[in-house]
Amino acid sequence: MSTYLKLTLIASFSGLVVGCAEHQHEQHLSSNPHRLKHVRTTAYSRGEDGGRKNAIGQRLSDHKCRSAASDWSRFPLGTRFRIVGSNDEYIIDDYGTALIGTNTIDLYKPSKLEMRRWGVRHVDIDILEWGSEQKSLQVLSPRAKHPSVKRMIVGLQKKGANKPQTPAID
Repeated sequence: MSTYLKLTLIASFSGLVVGCAEHQHEQHLSSNPHRLKHVRTTAYSRGEDGGRKNAIGQRLSDHKCRSAASDWSRFPLGTRFRIVGSNDEYIIDDYGTALIGTNTIDLYKPSKLEMRRWGVRHVDIDILEWGSEQKSLQVLSPRAKHPSVKRMIVGLQKKGANKPQTPAID
């Protein structure tokens, strides 16, 4: 066999192995997602009050896994979800005072134009992984002097942050 043919076969086989591994990983994450129907979503942009960073001090992301904000007593920090019918995957890494006490998820959009285009939409989402109520409490506790943060802390404590991750959705 020629060297060119051998290299082509090796490259093809490598691509197949890597592609299968990624596909299996994706299947593992979404093989049994928890679907929530008709979730109210809004959008925010870095020009909003929160600036360019999320609640844990990292830059807001608009890459493969995008930033989103919620009431952490309903969707805890680290909750990963996908909007049904799209490839848009988000992670809850932020919160907003207007979201406290609601089942609304605020999706990060990189520009105000995209934010306005999104508006308010009710979508179905697949929860790929529930976030951590414990980590939510760790981030929120030093900020407990703020009334909106205190409401989230009380909500998390009522649920019992040590119980299995099954957020109550109205």
